Amino acid sequence: QLQKVKNDLEMVLSTVWSKNKQLEEDLKREQQWYEEQKQILETLNKMEEEANTEVEHPSTKRELNELKNKVLKLKIYKKELLSALGEFLDEHFPPPEEGENIKKKIKSSCFVNFLNLVLLVFQMLINTLMTTPHEPYITINESFWPPYIELLLRYGMALRHPDDPNRMRLQAYDK
Repeated sequence: QLQKVKNDLEMVLSTVWSKNKQLEEDLKREQQWYEEQKQILETLNKMEEEANTEVEHPSTKRELNELKNKVLKLKIYKKELLSALGEFLDEHFPPPEEGENIKKKIKSSCFVNFLNLVLLVFQMLINTLMTTPHEPYITINESFWPPYIELLLRYGMALRHPDDPNRMRLQAYDK
């Protein structure tokens, strides 16, 4: 009977070993399959990321066309704005000369000329302040058109000399 038990146990042992071997082989196959699936998943994630990047960054041609359209719209808006401002300046700040030919020329670039002249006076004030800080006043003569000077004074950009109304300086903003 012991012999029978021994044979049965050897048979069970052999079955367990074969089962164990089979399970080890299955485990190896499963691990290999797992590694393959992992690589496939990584590849798919990379492809998805690339696709998302392409979606986020539209093609260069389309982006360039959009920028061109925006620039064109801005140029049109700038022309309309300059025209409206020119009309406003023509109405509220008429040019010093009244000739019809001159008026047409001035009207087209009135705003630009207005800004250039005001900025020229403003630049003179800044240059005087920087070169001679102890005497920052400039003398106002007939070459300065009075409405431009009045504009700088009215909005607090410049101050008249307390003793001489024909002199003015840049307003000190740091005090």
